[in-house]
Amino acid sequence: MVIKENVLITPFDDKRTLHIYLPDDIKDGERFEVIYMFDGHNLFYDQDATYGSSWGLKDIFDKKKVRKMVVGLECNHEGNKRLFEFSPYDFDDKDYGKIQGLGKELFRWMVDELKPYIDDRYPTLKDRDHTAIGGSSMGGLMALYGAIAHSDIYAKALAVSPHIIHCMSDILYDIKSHDTLKDTTIYLSFGSEETRSKRALATYTDDIFKIQRALNVDHLLLHIFKGHDHSERSWRKEVPVWLKEVYGIY
Repeated sequence: MVIKENVLITPFDDKRTLHIYLPDDIKDGERFEVIYMFDGHNLFYDQDATYGSSWGLKDIFDKKKVRKMVVGLECNHEGNKRLFEFSPYDFDDKDYGKIQGLGKELFRWMVDELKPYIDDRYPTLKDRDHTAIGGSSMGGLMALYGAIAHSDIYAKALAVSPHIIHCMSDILYDIKSHDTLKDTTIYLSFGSEETRSKRALATYTDDIFKIQRALNVDHLLLHIFKGHDHSERSWRKEVPVWLKEVYGIY
């Protein structure tokens, strides 16, 4: 089942929709590991997705009988506010101008308010070992940041095609500045067709390897997918990969 409900993001004084997945046949006393994800509208149904194609998580989870909970936070669709809210850092973009990163404030709300709200209302496993963070593009950047700065909350992170081009120095600084817990699993991926040129792909690949070398975690699962582009269609193809490698689900 997918439940939709509105919550108030208090630091922004703005209501937002949560897209929440749970198995249809919840057993008495059963509790669930939780994956918090960004761009919740793109996760489950094509008709809700921004570009008409979703990750298809409901179909995949139902078919594989994945007994986990997903809490997907919908983005702000107004202007460029998604970029503001889903970036922990300020940066300049040639197409969108100056972006004021509000991602740290959003994460503080997620940790201090959203997680307790979900834990109070749903049958969750509340501990760190059963709590993950995930997303793609700007959401992938946020998932990576969450694994670095809030590793006391999230034991696993799915950083899919993270948008890192404008903020590498900030990311590397945060990796050095935070005592990221070693018993953290980070799934880090991107596709060979995501960039506009081979030179840009080489730069992006080098940046990913810099992050890999800097991180001090027990499990870093790095993938470069041949032929994948920067879209939900490609990210849907990855779902069985991270289900297998991060959760042992075949």
